[in-house]
Amino acid sequence: MLHDMLDDLFAPLSQALENRLTTLTVQETGTVTHVGQGIAYVSGLPGVQAEELVRFPDGLFGMAYNLDADEIGVILLGDSTAVMAGAEVRRTERVVDVPVGHALLGRVVDATGQPLDHKGRVRTVERRPIERPAPAIMDRAPVTVPLQTGLKVVDALIPIGRGQRELILGDRQTGKTAIALDTILNQRDGDVLCVYCAIGQRSAAVAKVIADLHAYGALDTCIVVVASGEDPPGLQFITP
Repeated sequence: MLHDMLDDLFAPLSQALENRLTTLTVQETGTVTHVGQGIAYVSGLPGVQAEELVRFPDGLFGMAYNLDADEIGVILLGDSTAVMAGAEVRRTERVVDVPVGHALLGRVVDATGQPLDHKGRVRTVERRPIERPAPAIMDRAPVTVPLQTGLKVVDALIPIGRGQRELILGDRQTGKTAIALDTILNQRDGDVLCVYCAIGQRSAAVAKVIADLHAYGALDTCIVVVASGEDPPGLQFITP
């Protein structure tokens, strides 16, 4: 009888201890040895992967880039002034990835998928690494459908196909952005999805492009990814 009473008394305690023991995990931590110019050098993470996301204090993240024998070089994806030598660094065990999906259409986001348009969180169900192998040549569909830019001289002289790479070269203030913007506006009634990626530009210039896309009804089929000149170098590095 006494034995049964003791079993009933200690059963919840044993169950609680068992549950707590099963949740214990081993986690690698490192220490910042040097910080400067948007780069942090960290020691003590021997198992870190290339391009793995690591976590600094105060919610700051970085991407492991140089994997040396004694330390790793981490590209900071935020303000480097918030990191000091001696700070603790933890692994996340996943490479840098971004949300993907149709929920991004009509949104303005940064390189990590965080919204910049004050429209709430981007609700996507899938994420993909920012660096991944391109499909093999034989796996790609042939370029057979033309892409109409809306500029008669371009469409007549330089036929562009969907899936074809095309580079716009020119000096400053010669209309490169205008050509790209006109091409995006010409797709607003079709089935072509566009991504406008602004890197290192003034925030006022990017805001004007976004306003034009909204005014002409092309923002609903477009994703705007922004890394302005005021953003940290790490965000500008991974934005393309």
